[in-house]
Amino acid sequence: MSSRMPPPPLPTPAPDEACAAPRPASSTCPQWDSRTLLGQAEQAEIHHGDQVYRLRLTALGKLILTK
Repeated sequence: MSSRMPPPPLPTPAPDEACAAPRPASSTCPQWDSRTLLGQAEQAEIHHGDQVYRLRLTALGKLILTK
């Protein structure tokens, strides 16, 4: 039996219409560093409604998001 604690919840950003459209580099769209999402793990689950996505860090340091 594992005694791992779940990661703390991430802040929920307010919807921002600027995120849906092409935007300049100085956008107010919410941003997170990948280390905030992954911590020391190589993958993290992202819950979106009733769907679960997996964010995975590859051996080459790339990120892959799968459903």
